[in-house]
Amino acid sequence: MFASKRLGKELAKLQTCLPPGIALASAPDLSEWQMDIKVLDPNPIYLNLTFRLRFRFTNNYPIEAPEVVFITSTDPPRPIPMHPHIYSNGIICLDLLGSAGWSPVQNVESICMSIQSMLTGNTKNERPVGDEDVVRSRQGPKNMRFNYDDLTV
Repeated sequence: MFASKRLGKELAKLQTCLPPGIALASAPDLSEWQMDIKVLDPNPIYLNLTFRLRFRFTNNYPIEAPEVVFITSTDPPRPIPMHPHIYSNGIICLDLLGSAGWSPVQNVESICMSIQSMLTGNTKNERPVGDEDVVRSRQGPKNMRFNYDDLTV
């Protein structure tokens, strides 16, 4: 019940007020939402591109982090961004999405802003080491163990 109350409040805010470069794409219910994000500065890696995030919420939200991944879309076109912390299947290596870095004060907007910032600061047009193995394993983001010590990106 707490999750639906919190998500209802977040959705109402997202429908009226969002930071630049972030848009609500779809929220048919309180279990899965899609958000579009753009990098606003002239980063040549992401120039003129918009990316789509899928959020999946459990009944334990906000105590438990949502599952957040990039997804592709063809209409409108939404690729998965190239980034050393984003696997080609859309899984994102970001500490605040894991149990150790998550806090219930985070919300959909703050997650989008953190990912937008992560993309803005990137200068490497590459995938993480082991990308092919991760994609082949078909593991979901909640089952992965990430090393968050890479401060070079």
